[in-house]
Amino acid sequence: MTAPSPAPDPRSWGAAPDYAGMQALIGDLVVPDGTPMHVASALETSRELIRHSYHRYEFATVAVTHGLFALDHVLAEPADADEPLRVRVQRAAAAGLLAPGLAAELDRAVRLREQLAQGAVTSGAVGPERAVALVRAVFDAVRLLLRPAPPPPVQRLDRLWEAHLETPFPESFRGVDVDGVDLVLLDANVAGLVMQELNGGLDGDGAAVLWACIADLDAIMPRLNEEYCAAYYRRLRTVAALAAGRHLPAAT
Repeated sequence: MTAPSPAPDPRSWGAAPDYAGMQALIGDLVVPDGTPMHVASALETSRELIRHSYHRYEFATVAVTHGLFALDHVLAEPADADEPLRVRVQRAAAAGLLAPGLAAELDRAVRLREQLAQGAVTSGAVGPERAVALVRAVFDAVRLLLRPAPPPPVQRLDRLWEAHLETPFPESFRGVDVDGVDLVLLDANVAGLVMQELNGGLDGDGAAVLWACIADLDAIMPRLNEEYCAAYYRRLRTVAALAAGRHLPAAT
């Protein structure tokens, strides 16, 4: 069995020079608003353990392992309750919920906990500054994973469509076509398809036509050199994309 690594000399940690200075070290570890009590408790305890590691250096390592309880709670799903935390972190990163760098730092914290459980390292494995970096990753991950979900696309579509309807069509462009695309007809086609999506949803044919309209919008927009008209069609392009977003374009 490999002997655990020896505890580092606390004087080499570069930590705060006195106990009062520990506040500066942990000052940015702020529990996000709206965090559930059991998650907030784990975060606050991990932060305070770092503060008190000035008196007992092992508390810095314990702070990291305790902070991971917060991540365990946030990533807990009934279907994968027995799954290792590292796997759940990797899945969150693959889903785009966590940036790769943040996921890597969380993985280091999880590995530290595993090594401590296996006896490969001692409770003096990390000092306060390294503990702050690892615990900060947990705070950041909790903040990202608990942030309010964006409104469903149909709600955004409702609001943008209402705003678009209140915007007059650029009169000087009536009867104008750009690269063979009639601007009034394109506007009318998108309008009809958006209304169909809002009132029950597009069928396959409607979705295909809307994607074709989006292609036309992409083709003409670089050619619109009048600012009001360009802004009108940029908004129309955004509305069309939201309406088409739940319908994959047909394979070509």
